[in-house]
Amino acid sequence: MERLVPLTKILMTLAISAWAILLRDWQSLLVLVIVELIGLAVFGILVKQYKAIFALFTFAVFLGIVQFLGSHDMASAIVAGLRMLSMTTIFIALLGTTKLQDLTAALVTQCKIPYEYAFMFTAALRFVPDFIGESKAVQEAQACRGLSLEGNMVKRMKSYASVIQPLLLKSLGRSETMALSLELRGFGGKNHSFAASVGLKAVDYAVITGLVVITIALIIIL
Repeated sequence: MERLVPLTKILMTLAISAWAILLRDWQSLLVLVIVELIGLAVFGILVKQYKAIFALFTFAVFLGIVQFLGSHDMASAIVAGLRMLSMTTIFIALLGTTKLQDLTAALVTQCKIPYEYAFMFTAALRFVPDFIGESKAVQEAQACRGLSLEGNMVKRMKSYASVIQPLLLKSLGRSETMALSLELRGFGGKNHSFAASVGLKAVDYAVITGLVVITIALIIIL
């Protein structure tokens, strides 16, 4: 999958999301999820991103429970969970195999998205791991000062306020530094050049053709 250019992966993400919407029974959605997981395992993404995938599985179960409590229909609850899981798992594959600078180049040059919006999207993705790391560091620092994050829900919410405040201050400082750096580098200019090569290759055309064929077939059948 790493041989594919970002545009092909974006189209693959959109296509599989469309398939998840078109499929209405839980058996078909389960097959789609299994195929995605097998693909992730083959390309070595499943082991690298197991924490994110486990979190998606947890959220899918939670979503299914909420759906069941609202509709009292087990089939619709399973469909809701599997549909969400299939649509988000392929997004993990996109981010796990694509460099953010390549993704930015593809969004601007091929998808014709304004550079400012493409940059904001990829910048948000770039800082998610940093934000999680800083959150853990703040929690450990507060724990060394005697802060306990255990107890009932009310007590835990009050304790997390001591974590959120320094985390927000660090995020604001990072944002100001980034804004100053972008301003000094001339961010906002009309002309942009990219070092990444995101042109389509033969394998990309083959994959895109397969995605189109499968999508049309599902529309006709369903």
